Amino acid sequence: MPNQSLQLNTLFQALADPTRRAVLERLSSGPASTSELAQPFAMALPSFSQHLAMLENCGLVHSRKTGRTRVYRLATRPLKAAETWLTRQRQTWESRLDRLDNYLNELKESP
Repeated sequence: MPNQSLQLNTLFQALADPTRRAVLERLSSGPASTSELAQPFAMALPSFSQHLAMLENCGLVHSRKTGRTRVYRLATRPLKAAETWLTRQRQTWESRLDRLDNYLNELKESP
């Protein structure tokens, strides 16, 4: 369980940055080179490469070097783990809110 928690922490840290989320959105339409991914952002390539490294370190993207070009692809397995965790949290909170709603209705109906 602690290892899974560490993986989720790293994943959510990666997803917290808007640049990294934009890269993931771009990769959802297909693989792209480093320069293609960096093009819409006004930052130096070494800074942008740090974003790509974080995405790769947490498993959200995979890269392959072909000649002098590095191509990135989206990896969905870590997103599935986050989705599973979020679904459990949603179920927990919906259950708690339903119990609260029932309790408040009981209070309202009692004299």
